[in-house]
This record gives sequence, structure tokens and C-alpha cells, in this order.
Amino acid sequence: MRTRTVATSLAAVALLAAACSSGESVQRAGEGGGDSTEETTALATDAGEPEATEPPTSGATTVEDSTAAGDGTDTAPTTTEPAATTTVAPLADQPPCPVDALDEADGPVSITFWHGVGTDIEPVLAELTDEYNASQDRVVVTLQNQTEYELLIDKYIRSSQASRPHLVQAPEYVLQSFAQSGTFVPAGACFEASGFDAAPFVPRALTAYEFEGIQWAMPFNISNPVLYYNRQMFTAAGLDPDSPPITLEELRATSEQLVQSGAASYGIVLDTDADSGAGWYLEQWFGRAGELYADNGNGRLAPATQVLFDSDLGAELLTFLQDMIADGLAFNVGDDATAGLFKLADPAEPGAMVMGTSAALGAVINALGSGLVPGFGPDDVGVGPMPGPSAEPSTQVGGASLWIVDGKGDAETAAAWDYITFMTSAQSQSTWAARTGYVPVREDALDIEPLSTTYAEDPRFVVAYDQMLGGDDLAANAPVLGPQREVRDAAARAVAAVFNGADAASSLAEAADQANALIESYNARN
Repeated sequence: MRTRTVATSLAAVALLAAACSSGESVQRAGEGGGDSTEETTALATDAGEPEATEPPTSGATTVEDSTAAGDGTDTAPTTTEPAATTTVAPLADQPPCPVDALDEADGPVSITFWHGVGTDIEPVLAELTDEYNASQDRVVVTLQNQTEYELLIDKYIRSSQASRPHLVQAPEYVLQSFAQSGTFVPAGACFEASGFDAAPFVPRALTAYEFEGIQWAMPFNISNPVLYYNRQMFTAAGLDPDSPPITLEELRATSEQLVQSGAASYGIVLDTDADSGAGWYLEQWFGRAGELYADNGNGRLAPATQVLFDSDLGAELLTFLQDMIADGLAFNVGDDATAGLFKLADPAEPGAMVMGTSAALGAVINALGSGLVPGFGPDDVGVGPMPGPSAEPSTQVGGASLWIVDGKGDAETAAAWDYITFMTSAQSQSTWAARTGYVPVREDALDIEPLSTTYAEDPRFVVAYDQMLGGDDLAANAPVLGPQREVRDAAARAVAAVFNGADAASSLAEAADQANALIESYNARN
């Protein structure tokens, strides 16, 4: 989710990254943020005709026994061991997926797809969609770019059922609220109705969009944070440019050598954006450490009742980064996450490393390849795993998925599913990943051109895929929270305070109180 780039050249990348990361904005991964205290991701309970002029205030379908798997009384992430999965909403109770309805249509079925990818990636999406439209005569897909995920989500919430599209692209943080809204056909219903073979898919990509035992959305453009770094500065500092830091301790040691050698003014550039350095990365670091970010198995065994980021781990992580800033080893660009990559080529006070979304990689390489930054080309950018609190690189799945809107007609539902199967085919995913930097959602895409050659010739594209495979417990899956967008905002405010000198433990405790109040309010309405 993120990255803005080496000087003039990366200006284009900044725009791109903004809509990428968790389709991720290059730091907002296409998402929004801000200081909202309302759960704007909650949808109207009426899946038919919600008011279009006022944002709904409740999250739709009531889910029975939602806390059956845990009472939420624990205050620390003491375990990641799973209890029995609680499937509250059986698939049979959800809207069906009449995949055969397309065969009975009188003529081509037109569907609309709302997406939120950035302008640098949109041409790839358009090319694949044009290819699909030309490959058959039963479905015509029209793309409508909503600019970024937050705007897309809010527009969806405020729209009447009749004015909503047939298909939407949405990031991971809406999983619970969308699943409980009563306005979508679960992808699992399409799996079942069509006999869809999910075996080639990366298991973690699919489970990222499971809630209460149901596959709600189809992963499409998934990404995770990686470390971008200036290889020239590594060489100048006497560091191996092919061996970036993996652990936090290595991150500090590398930063010290970069700064002390004079190769860079700062070792690492940090930010406090909710959907990157101050919110999303905090979730990622908890997963990397094997600790839960929220109770009830990160909300995956049963709806979460409280966050757990106000633990010793959270305080230690933020204090570690606070010390790096205080010692002149790190530079905080604030909540403008897109400024991070610019520091890699800042002629006055350059930073040697920055964390950003893997989805921006293609745009970074293309921008630098245009020659807009003299003396700094695409081969000068290194990519390594996101440094974290363990020696094994691993990340949670970010990015976005495809959701089929209910109530649009059987033929339209079948058409949306047909388009989804094309976009997530091995060939489409191979093209998509090679052209963008997103991670393919299926393993067999790695054996098909152009991705097979891209991965063989440019290891930078492989980093995000490999680290997504690390970790095998509940903590390795991203937390599922009804008001997750607002919870990230609360966490981001705490991280910003800490980076500016505040006490880590008390800042996280205050943020946790705010987050828990949001979760309690959401659960009470759902």
C-alpha cells in the first residue's frame, strides 16, 4: 500500500500508490482514514432500498450467538490457539449464486464494476477487462473508477440498492461489515453452485476474505508491505545491497551504518498514516510476532470484542521506533505517507529505506525508467521483506477483493461471477502481477508468462509473494473488525503521538479504549 518516489520521477508513483495498497493509496492503499469516530463502514439493515441521502448508522443483518466462541474478557494476547470455528451464518442462509442464469439470458448482459485502483494501474485493469469483453458475447463489463477505496465504500453505503453496481472492489477492512450487511452474494455460494476449483489458489489469499466460515469475496489485487531502499546508499555505506535488514535490530544497525558513514541523513523513513505506517503496519507487526491484534482469534473465531494492541509488544515496538527517531536514525514524514519514497532521492536530507506497498513496485520501476531522476535508475531501487519483530519474514494479506452485489438480477449475478473467474484465472493473474507488483492470488500463475519470466529475472517482484506465505497461525491472518477503518484511525493517532515523544504504553491504552468503544457499539447494533 504506498510509496511516492524518488523525486520528480516518483511523483507519478505517489499518485499510483495512493490507490494501491491495500489497493492499498500508496500509503492509504486506496483507503481513507481521518479522525472519524463513526463506523462509516456499517451498512443499512435494509438490503433493498436504504436512504441514499444519509449514511446508514447500523450494520445490517443481525448475527445470532456472535460471541459464542469467547467472552472477550482477556486483556492480553496470551494465545493464538484456535477454538472451534463458530459458523454463525450458514451458507444456505445467504443469497444464492444462480450461475446457470447466464445461459438463459436473451442477449448480452451488461454489468457495472466499481473499482478504486490508481491511474497508473487502471490501464492494466482496463486491458484485462477489454480482453474479457472481446473473449465472449454473453457479458459486457463497464468499469467505473471511484478514485479510491474510501470514496467507493462511502458511496456504496449512501446509495440505494437500485443505484449500486453489480460488482465492487473493496479492501480487507470492510470484511465484517460487508459480510453482515445483507447486500452481497457470497463468493462461496458461487463456488458451490459452479463446482469452482479453488485448489490452485494461495490458501492465505482465500482465508483473508472468509468470515464465520463463509468465503464472502474473491481475492483479486492483494499486496503487503515491503522495504524499498536505495542500493547506491547501501554500497556507499559499505553494506551489501543484496542483503537488506530483516529484523528490527538489523534495521537499527543498518540505519546506524548508513548515517554514520554519511551515505544517508536517515536510515529509515517512517509515517503515521492510518493505512500504512501507523495503522496497517501495526497490525502487520503483531502478526509477524505471532501475537493477536484482537481477541477471539483476531475476530476470526467469533466477532472480536476488544483489541489487544495495548500490550507489552505494542509498547516495545513503538518505543523502539521512537528511539530511532530521537537518535537521528529515522525520519517521520507525518501522515503524508506518499512523501516517504521522495526521501530516497532527497538531495538535501535523504533517507535510505522506506516501507511501502508492494503494489507500487511496477510504477516505481516505470517512473525511474523514464529518466526523470538523473543518476537514479530503476536498478538502484532495492526491495526486501518488511522488517519486523522476528527473523522470519511474513505479512498478512492486504489489498482488495471482488464482491458481488445482491438483488441485481440472476443473470447479472451470473455475469459478475463469470467476469470474476476470468480476472482470477491463472493467465489474468500472471499478467496482473507482472505489470503491477500485486501478488498473484493463485499458485499456478507463477508458471505462466509473463509472470514466470518476471519472477525469474527480477527477484524484487517475488519478495511480497514469499513473505505472504510465512506464518501459519491465527495471528498471521489480518484482524477482522466491524469498525476496522475507525480502529486504524485510533491506532494511528496513538502512533503519531509516540513518534512525537509521547509515552507508548499510555498512548496505546487510550487508543485501545477508543477502539473498544467502537467495537462495542458496532457489536451492539449487529
